[in-house]
Amino acid sequence: MSINLAKGQKISLSKEAPDLSDLMVGLGWSVNKRKNKRRGLFGGIEHDYDLDASVIMCIDDRFVSGDDLVYYGKKHHKSGSVWSTGDDLTGGAVGDCETVMIKLDKVPEKYNRLVVVVNIYQAHSRKQDFGQVENAFIRLVNQKTNQEIARYNLSENYEGMTAMIFGELYRRNGEWKFNAMGQARDVASINALCDEYK
Repeated sequence: MSINLAKGQKISLSKEAPDLSDLMVGLGWSVNKRKNKRRGLFGGIEHDYDLDASVIMCIDDRFVSGDDLVYYGKKHHKSGSVWSTGDDLTGGAVGDCETVMIKLDKVPEKYNRLVVVVNIYQAHSRKQDFGQVENAFIRLVNQKTNQEIARYNLSENYEGMTAMIFGELYRRNGEWKFNAMGQARDVASINALCDEYK
């Protein structure tokens, strides 16, 4: 049975899903464009909301190389352990909008933290933010059994925020754990999120 996580709650994946090796991280959301209060008096161009999921791979809790970012521009990590299945350019799909696959047993030992983030592409120029994003969630699925292990629904008001740290997988004493974070940021790009971990 899937665990519904609260913000800041941590679980041991090794205990909840023994022998877990192939993990799917699903991220979903919907967009309520009527909530966009920043459009001009006469409207203007209305852009699709392009939310991009990425994984920041850290060595000793630090992001040390651009090679360790998996995102829409580089979908596969060189180790073959983490990859993105693609970029949903509009959002609002039923179920997962974007997914990341992780082979936990193949993640090189030097990586101790995998941070799962989502940012809105060109958010500032398009005047878009997470205040218009609803029903956002992150879920962890055992790919071999198709069983959902845990889910975290983000329910706060994130108006003015353009990026979100959904959660992180981290390795401690040989066990993989998950931390439901839900921390919002107002940044211009994925690079600014990566800078937080340098």
